[in-house]
Amino acid sequence: MRTESPQVLEGTGFRHDALFYDGLSDFVARTGAFIRDAARAEEPILVVVSQEKIELLRDELGGEAADVRFADMAQVGGNPARIIPVWREFVEERSRPGGRFRGVGEPVWVGRSVDELAECARHEALLNLAFSGSPAWWLMCPYDEAGLPRAVLDEARRNHPFLVRHGSRWGNATYRGLDDVTAPFDEPLPPPTGRVSELRFGPSTGSLGAVRAHVARVASAAGLEPVRRDDLVLVVNEVATNSIRHGGGVGTLWIWEDGDAIVCEIRDAGRIADPLAGRVRPALGQGSGLGLWLANQLCDLVQIRSFPMGSVVRLRLGR
Repeated sequence: MRTESPQVLEGTGFRHDALFYDGLSDFVARTGAFIRDAARAEEPILVVVSQEKIELLRDELGGEAADVRFADMAQVGGNPARIIPVWREFVEERSRPGGRFRGVGEPVWVGRSVDELAECARHEALLNLAFSGSPAWWLMCPYDEAGLPRAVLDEARRNHPFLVRHGSRWGNATYRGLDDVTAPFDEPLPPPTGRVSELRFGPSTGSLGAVRAHVARVASAAGLEPVRRDDLVLVVNEVATNSIRHGGGVGTLWIWEDGDAIVCEIRDAGRIADPLAGRVRPALGQGSGLGLWLANQLCDLVQIRSFPMGSVVRLRLGR
């Protein structure tokens, strides 16, 4: 077993581990031990996993679970871009001089779609940036080694500075580092799965009105219920507005149906330089930067990519 640096053993700063487990019983044993250790150290802990696993942990811990805060990851992180704000709120609540705290978060589970898994991997990488220089806290991210594809497990290794398996813990030589994380994210998006409706828009009067009308019309024809349709119109309008203001003044909107969802994609010539765009809660009264945040709050999945020739924002909303 490789050993950890004294700095990490002392709990200085943010510690981010991937825990590889084999089946539910191993999950409960490993995470249960981590939670008990937090209780003995009097370190507050937030556990964000599936509802099924929450119940298993409650049974395992008994009275020791009384001071543990639980949250259902399906609700918190159905869209993985919503998870970092939850951890930031927890950190802000618990930060105090000399204090330490912990978390368990499992955004990746068997049954996630390919697109969701890609965004989960991006989320795990961005955690290291979001909490660089933060107070001392320790986040454990469980991965089902028996059920998840090898490519997903390999990404987990790239995104966590420390790995845990069978009770051994070691520093990860394949961790990608913050320089990689802060570079523009240009992983290709899969092509549309259905017939695409296209609309170009620009700064002319009425252009955004045409975008809103087009989205409403296509969404209604696809059977999106009125509340969800209005949400989609709102977020597409916000992202298209960003294209006009910051993306070269013009953009292209694609819309298509994908199973039980409507997908909208906005392309423009701009660059989204901030890796955490849409994942940081806007300050009260902030006049800009609201569009991507709003998109993440209302959409089931948001995928952001920046390429040399421009940026892409893909929005998915289920019927």
